[in-house]
Amino acid sequence: MSGESAPRGVWRIVTEREVVVKLRDRNVLISTLITIVAIVASLAISGFVSSRTDKVEVAIAGVGADQVIATANNLAETADKRVIFTGHPEPDVAAVERRVREDAVEVGLVPTGSGEWRLVGKAGQDDNAETYLTAAVRQIMLQRNAIAAGTSMEALSRGSAVAYDLLDPSAVDPGLAKVVSFVFAFLFYMASFLFGMSIAQSVVEEKQNRIVEILASAIPLRQLLIGKVIGNTIMAFGQLALFVGAGLIGLTFTGKGDQVSEIAGAAGWFIVFFLVGFLALASLWAVAGSLATRSEDIQSTATPLSLLIMLVLFTGIFLSGTARVVASYVPVLSIVAMPARLAEGTASWWEPLVALTLMAAATYGIVVIAEKIYRRSLMQTQGRLTIRQALKVED
Repeated sequence: MSGESAPRGVWRIVTEREVVVKLRDRNVLISTLITIVAIVASLAISGFVSSRTDKVEVAIAGVGADQVIATANNLAETADKRVIFTGHPEPDVAAVERRVREDAVEVGLVPTGSGEWRLVGKAGQDDNAETYLTAAVRQIMLQRNAIAAGTSMEALSRGSAVAYDLLDPSAVDPGLAKVVSFVFAFLFYMASFLFGMSIAQSVVEEKQNRIVEILASAIPLRQLLIGKVIGNTIMAFGQLALFVGAGLIGLTFTGKGDQVSEIAGAAGWFIVFFLVGFLALASLWAVAGSLATRSEDIQSTATPLSLLIMLVLFTGIFLSGTARVVASYVPVLSIVAMPARLAEGTASWWEPLVALTLMAAATYGIVVIAEKIYRRSLMQTQGRLTIRQALKVED
């Protein structure tokens, strides 16, 4: 059966082979499992660290120091801050400073002799101690001054309360949105290189071993390309869905479980954008392999594609504001930029639809051009080709 008379659906055979080979590849399976475990474990550890109570040991001296400790604990509890101060009485200032130097305590609290207090640290400031112990001293002295003035704390603080109302309490925390944007960019980078390089290596190996000449006599090269692209896209999509699912599960351990629904929406759009965009990237990786004649040539033929993938990575990590808005409509860059905007809540419902349409149109154009280059360069074994040289080759 010649390549011209082969059934149009023969690409399904190639697709099945690509999927089966990947599923039997221990390296792919092990790396996927390790990555899933790492994602869940890192988020679980992060959640544990952020939810544990911070215990601050304080060496104290002077009359009233224990009252400062008790007031600081009350203030931290009122602020829902997971921190507990434990006072360790010492006979004098010298003893407090010695305990701090010996790292027996995190901080010291001693009187200055003028009715005020000072904190003593060894090499750096403890933020919790500075915040709550300072506030405790201020509150205690304010109470004493109020009594001395013949008034009360309530009278002095009347009208000083400030309420903090959130207009959109369900919105994703900005810090979490930034982390999600980084995760999207990293997952795109990892999946694009892992499966993209696999496509390029597969193509060049078949070309180098002359297997492609046998395949070309039985399968149209267009069908061969379609099978490779779809097969690897299916595997990349599946792996990415597992990673995103693991991330959403792990997110519940960070204390952000109430925001999983918002993040899940952005993650769903990321998978859709990646699926459409990777069809274009997979075609370009196949072109990189077809232009090469040896495995060593791929590093050179894939350089423009590698730079593009790095650009998308940097877009997800560094771009913000207007630059990110613009990037969210630029094909390929939008794979990361638009889901990142959805995660932070700055994109309207219609924007991802427009960006996805642009991405799909660009993918179609890229695939058409890539197919032509792939078909014309795949049978050329004299040496490494450039894209310009490949386009000059006659069908």
